[in-house]
Amino acid sequence: MSTQPLSPLNPLRREINPLPTFFSSIDWEALVTQIKKGNRLAEKKGRYSFSPGGKFPQFPPDLVLRDYQREAIVNWFKNHGRGTLKMATGSGKTITALAVATELYHRIGLKILLIICPFRHLVLQWAQEAKKFNLAPILAFESASEWQNLLTQQLYLINSNSLEFLTIIATNSTFITEKFQSLIPYFHPKTLIVGDEAHNLGTPRFLSALPSNIGLRLALSATPERHFDDGGTELLIDYFGKVIQPEFTIGDAIKKGALVGYNYYPILVELTEEEARKYAKITQKICWAISDGEDIENSPRLRSLLLQRARLVAVAENKLIALRNLMNERREMKPTLFYCGDGNVSQNTRQLEAVTQILGKELNYKINTYTAETPTEERERIKKQLVNGELDGIVAIRCLDEGVDIPMIANAVILASSTNPRQFIQRRGRILRPFPGKKEANIFDMIVMPPAMERDIWLIERSLLKRELARLVEFAFLAKNSHLAYRMLEKIYNLVQGED
Repeated sequence: MSTQPLSPLNPLRREINPLPTFFSSIDWEALVTQIKKGNRLAEKKGRYSFSPGGKFPQFPPDLVLRDYQREAIVNWFKNHGRGTLKMATGSGKTITALAVATELYHRIGLKILLIICPFRHLVLQWAQEAKKFNLAPILAFESASEWQNLLTQQLYLINSNSLEFLTIIATNSTFITEKFQSLIPYFHPKTLIVGDEAHNLGTPRFLSALPSNIGLRLALSATPERHFDDGGTELLIDYFGKVIQPEFTIGDAIKKGALVGYNYYPILVELTEEEARKYAKITQKICWAISDGEDIENSPRLRSLLLQRARLVAVAENKLIALRNLMNERREMKPTLFYCGDGNVSQNTRQLEAVTQILGKELNYKINTYTAETPTEERERIKKQLVNGELDGIVAIRCLDEGVDIPMIANAVILASSTNPRQFIQRRGRILRPFPGKKEANIFDMIVMPPAMERDIWLIERSLLKRELARLVEFAFLAKNSHLAYRMLEKIYNLVQGED
């Protein structure tokens, strides 16, 4: 008789099952009734009492969930343990997910909470919040030697009923490794998988790694729709489940006090003659591609052309002049985030470096840079310096699009405005998180005016600009100074809406 190779997990090895058998025994309607009836989830303080040494989910004694969070949790249970929470940046997605896990532990005996997120700094942020729920997570984001043996041992203990609960927080890149994937078959059927910033999981590589043997699924994203990838969005929603109501927009978050209100100041910027020539040349190629029947989702060539043009716009030379003029008049505006593109303003100078030069050396503004290469310890030091006034601001690039928590920032100057709806929402929502003493935020958005072009090219160009304008108008509508913001946008509005 053949035998399987021995390993710490082999005696309890579980076969991959598209739908764990315990699912059929769950009375979801009864669970919803129990959650809604009397207990009011975490809103009732001191609901549970445990020994301090136990590392399994319990609500923090001072936690009070907002009404939209409670509604989202109830609706996730109504959807039989599947769903996507579409909530604005800063609205409490992390707390909502941990509350779901806590309810599952007490209602059905959840055994494992698996959280996957795109970046290391998000793993650390999740770990901080998880500890408030009495959890001791394994963090899987570095060398496998740091987590593999411990995870293997604890999976064995879970499956032999020698461990009450297990929490794992991993980066997406660690999650798809062979070493992590090889352990997926041993995850207990009563596992909840949480995909943070879940839109990142919509690529074929990540979708193929999502485990079918984990039935309880929760996705979190302010913008689950993938840019130029309807197919990836559909497959992502098919795995995690439909968008759960209520959707919670930036406007909703401001009304509920989850985000602060803001003033919006569009700053229109002209291209230089050389930039205008390059812009028109790329735009003509875009028009040819569209005229040939190419579409953005299925044409790598068209996407490449749009990216080339976006990069040109992001580092437009006149944005530096606009920045110098703005900050000359607002040297006391602090703390401030300066959001740059990742391209060069000249052959040897990145926009990040040029902005740092203007602010630091010309205007004596106390700043530091904040990029993907900034170590975690340095990031924490920068945050403290922003709070205590040692720094007036930070100059950052793309690393602030997702998950970075900098609520002390009250002002933002956006030099690299994105046509990606997800980045557009995240960059603006990042600045609206509440902080002691922060009453409102101010957002200065540099918008490049398109140059004059031939009529046939302009017709297609205008259709592309209308989508961008719709986002700008929506953001102006939500601003406290909406009438002023509309007037500032009037020039570009008239250009886009003008006669053919």
